[in-house]
Amino acid sequence: MGSVPGDSNLGGLGGVRVTTFNQAAESIVTIGRYCYQRGWLPATSGNISVRLDDQALALTKSGKNKGELAVADIMQVDMQGQPLSEGKPSAETLLHCQLYGWQADIGAVIHTHSPAATTLSVLARGALIFEQREILKAFPGIESHENKIEIPVFNNDQNMPRLARQVEAYMAESHRHFVAYLIRGHGLYTWGTAMHDAQRHLEALEFLFECQLLMGRTQR
Repeated sequence: MGSVPGDSNLGGLGGVRVTTFNQAAESIVTIGRYCYQRGWLPATSGNISVRLDDQALALTKSGKNKGELAVADIMQVDMQGQPLSEGKPSAETLLHCQLYGWQADIGAVIHTHSPAATTLSVLARGALIFEQREILKAFPGIESHENKIEIPVFNNDQNMPRLARQVEAYMAESHRHFVAYLIRGHGLYTWGTAMHDAQRHLEALEFLFECQLLMGRTQR
């Protein structure tokens, strides 16, 4: 697998806004393996995508183990989730498409199934609110721990067009700034202007989720 301009490691995906398919595929392969090693993408769960342009995105093919990804496991789809290259996209592709359509500056989306995210998505009675945490500075526009973020939780639904519409409606009606959402009993979606931004958000969120679970155990 060739290198991505900037560096050969994950951090080197950095500020590079990936636009070519090969660059996008290699960034997806790298982050997929990274997340798998941390237990955030077990078995064949989750999916990862990168915007190629306003018409298409690169996406992991359905049913692929993210710890064993290769460039051949990445395909192209249009912004309606229809294949533009060989392969079968996940049914959840429409949730990626919804995010790219929602904000033009979103360049990468990561969907994971970590134990912490999945557990909190089941326990949460409403949106998760995190405040007074130094790690919040990992998110765009936050420069102080005296801020907060909201992570909405949507009920799982095998009807992906309907779920995508629910997410779209929630975001359209709210004036809050979002960096992620959870699907109950399922997992996390987070995004960024480039892959390194999405990775940073993912790491910060996983830290917050694990801390929340630890707090619950100590307060029993």
